[in-house]
Amino acid sequence: METWNTELTPLSFLARSAEVFPDKRAVVYNDQAMTYRELAAAVETRAHALRTAGIEPGDRVAYLMPNLPEALIAAFAVPLAGAVLVPINTRLAPEEVRYICNHSQAKLLVVDTQLWPSVSPVIDDLDTVEAIVDVEDTTIETSAEVARPNSSSPAVTSLDEFLAGAKDDAEEFTWRVEDERATLSINYTSGTTGRPKGVMYTHRGAYLNALGEVIHSEHDGNSVYLWTLPMFHCNGWCTGWALAAAGGTQVCLREVRGEVIWDLIDRHAVTHLNGAPTVMSTVINAEQAHSLDRAVTATMAGAAPSPTLIWQLEALNFEIVHVYGLTETYGPYTVCQWQDSWAGLDDKSRARLRARQGVGMVQADQARIVTIDSGDELVDVPADGATIGEIVMRGNNVMKGYFRDVKATEEAFRGGWFHSGDLGVMHEDGYIELRDRSKDIIVSGGENISTVEIEQAISSHPAVLEVAVIGVPDDRWGERPKAFIIVREGQPVTEAEVIDHVRTQIAKYKAPREVEIVATLPKTSTGKIQKFELRNLEWGDRQSRIQG
Repeated sequence: METWNTELTPLSFLARSAEVFPDKRAVVYNDQAMTYRELAAAVETRAHALRTAGIEPGDRVAYLMPNLPEALIAAFAVPLAGAVLVPINTRLAPEEVRYICNHSQAKLLVVDTQLWPSVSPVIDDLDTVEAIVDVEDTTIETSAEVARPNSSSPAVTSLDEFLAGAKDDAEEFTWRVEDERATLSINYTSGTTGRPKGVMYTHRGAYLNALGEVIHSEHDGNSVYLWTLPMFHCNGWCTGWALAAAGGTQVCLREVRGEVIWDLIDRHAVTHLNGAPTVMSTVINAEQAHSLDRAVTATMAGAAPSPTLIWQLEALNFEIVHVYGLTETYGPYTVCQWQDSWAGLDDKSRARLRARQGVGMVQADQARIVTIDSGDELVDVPADGATIGEIVMRGNNVMKGYFRDVKATEEAFRGGWFHSGDLGVMHEDGYIELRDRSKDIIVSGGENISTVEIEQAISSHPAVLEVAVIGVPDDRWGERPKAFIIVREGQPVTEAEVIDHVRTQIAKYKAPREVEIVATLPKTSTGKIQKFELRNLEWGDRQSRIQG
């Protein structure tokens, strides 16, 4: 039967704004700016170049790029060419970049010149990458250490050369898709249980999540959004697509530094920014911090914001939107929806309520808290604010599945719901609250860090007999990894040597700053290390409060 439905895709957002607001400012970076007409043209030029380079529908195109206009353009250009975008965490070690490129079977890699140190050591081990496009940021000086390498396989070309090679007679793009459930992007997790997994986003899911961002963060044509959230992380929570839908302006920046953020907030009259609580802490603790003459919406996720942080932000005239989600849910899935009855509460009581993870966003289903390890028969815990269970979700804003990992996908969706691995409670008013992480995930600065991955890196040192890694309190990052090790007899090693070794194995930000050499580790009768005892020692009263 013939249907008149139009398949959903975030590509339509830019197509509409380029037609409705052609001369409106769409993107700003330093002294450069693009209108919506120019942004759409840049997207089409790159899509033509991708096709000319042999990128076919379904091919994966990887991007290793800071929060620059080129990364934003890619969010539209790659799917417009029919390909699948693979954004890569800019903080990863070369071996991790190699793994993601190879696992995703990326055919093309686009890399910022400053990030060549993350690629050069593994350039000969990129199994499927046929070409690399080097993007030079002309607003900064490129040092000799990061100059692009000479390579014939894969061949390296500049962005200008890449774009110049595009065929003039390439077909016109329609800014539509034939299947809204086709994969738009593959976003790799932080490897919280070992190797990172490729989370597949669909055009439909990205479209709906972007609309949810528009509604809950209240974006409109007057929005000026500052990119303090990494674009590689869940496609920047789909916010780039959301701003295109609203017809707002996006302000790019290379590095998240307090003085830069405040300069851009004041210079461009920024109205919105997103990020983890650590980013917001950087903002309020910067020397340039000051009370704003207008409200600026700060949408936070990545870790539960403390009531103190909420008070400090509100004192500077930031309006808080607290959301919760995972890579597997396109970023934000729940929101701590404001209730008018909270206005009459004292600051501390109100902040405690606003620190909860809340209810399903308008485009998402309501999250459930179910009995841990309840199998396929999911049983909801009582809504008493005390009984801990696992947070599970489903609906349009849950991933399509893990790329090339059927077993992990089936395990994640047991019982028909996505299992987050996060533990929380359900309150009487239907708001969920995160209480702990299963699998001992460490959330540091909004990034998930796997204790298993760190332990494996430490164990590869020949002097280490046993190791246990936990998250310990950190005033800046919320928590950070700390390792406890037992050293092999007759093989002395210093804490600094172990840390230096770990940094050769995994990204530096994952490596512990502290390694404590101990004689024994607390264990069960079966030999399993009891990490909760280590956490109790490090967290003290704070840990007991988290566990209720």
